[in-house]
Amino acid sequence: MTTSPEEAQPAAVPYGTPDAPRIAVRGETRLEVDPEIARIGVTVFARGKDRRAALDDLTRRNATVLDLVKTYGEAVERLETGAFSITPELKEKGRGERIQAYHGRVHITADLTDFTALGELTTRLADLDLTRVDGPWWSLRPDSPAHKQARQKAVKEAVQRAREYAEALGTTLAALVELADIGAEAPQPVRPGAPGGLMRSARAKGADDTDAPPLDLEPQRQRVYAQVNARFTMRPPRL
Repeated sequence: MTTSPEEAQPAAVPYGTPDAPRIAVRGETRLEVDPEIARIGVTVFARGKDRRAALDDLTRRNATVLDLVKTYGEAVERLETGAFSITPELKEKGRGERIQAYHGRVHITADLTDFTALGELTTRLADLDLTRVDGPWWSLRPDSPAHKQARQKAVKEAVQRAREYAEALGTTLAALVELADIGAEAPQPVRPGAPGGLMRSARAKGADDTDAPPLDLEPQRQRVYAQVNARFTMRPPRL
């Protein structure tokens, strides 16, 4: 009777054998690093008695914001336009669908890598008419070296922990059996407290045009976490 190659393979022993005892450990690390990107959200508003007036004002204010952001050149890594809307406002009293005004809005997001320019740009945007500024939200890039550093430290921590267990038994590690990555979590953008929180502006026409001083925005440290499971065999200890 012949046997297949699969049947000829010895069954795996999850907990090792007396000749090759197995150690299972977990390695993990937490790092705090400086952010690489700051994101801000800008929303411009317009209101007019007719659709064309609201649209013209919204177009002008949207162009003003985009032109201002673009003057910061390489400090701005990404500039994107998101939601746009023109909404009619119906009169509360009266018969029929009588429109009282039109409301318009455009949402823009900008990612900055130069945090020195961030405070100045944020202040100048918040000083514009009918403009709302949200943020900043701090983050790391997906391919940030901080993620690699965290994963490598987690592996080294697992090896060190397994080595210490083996030393407690008077023996040494023999071989790595398995290394399982159970997640290196990318930090999520966090909304920090003031300064750098929510900023709004609805400056009326004719207000003081003196430039506001730049906000002092302190970058929020980012937390990077990595965790691995590792299994090793060790030389048989003398118990």
